[in-house]
Amino acid sequence: MRSLCLRWLPNFITIGRLVLTPAAIDMIVGEHWRAAFTIFVLAGASDALDGWLAKTFDLRTELGAVLDPIADKALIVSIYATLAIKGVLPPWLALLVISRDVMIVGAVFVTWLLRRPMDLSPLPVSKATTAAQLLLAALALAGEAFVLPLEGTTSFISAVVAALTVASAAVYLWRWVELMGPDDVGA
Repeated sequence: MRSLCLRWLPNFITIGRLVLTPAAIDMIVGEHWRAAFTIFVLAGASDALDGWLAKTFDLRTELGAVLDPIADKALIVSIYATLAIKGVLPPWLALLVISRDVMIVGAVFVTWLLRRPMDLSPLPVSKATTAAQLLLAALALAGEAFVLPLEGTTSFISAVVAALTVASAAVYLWRWVELMGPDDVGA
């Protein structure tokens, strides 16, 4: 029983991130900025922790491989949409971030429907994109929570997030187009 619990620890942490997401959104909507910042930092740290545990102790599971990106996308999409609605982040950036994630999820769904599974291993550009997106959200929340003058920093990081988001979307789109290209049936 104990080894089973240890084996599933990264998945439990990932599920915890999914649970923390609506709590963070609720705090942002209510403008409880310090609580939102704290919850978001916990959620972000859980992403690093579950990945580290899974790799370091060979606790990877099929469920974890699916749950982790879902938890990441739920957190990022929800936070960006809410921060844009609250006027903390520019709406164009939230739309860019959300559109990329919708494109990726849509591509995975199409490949699943057509029984042409796509490799879901995160790419280096995707990891950099997620890290930059989390950093920007944390800075934006910190600025609100602690009344810090971070406009210059968040503007610069916003540009980095936009560039990485576009680059990542392009790489995923390219991989998807290659996968969905004509098959060799009847050739």
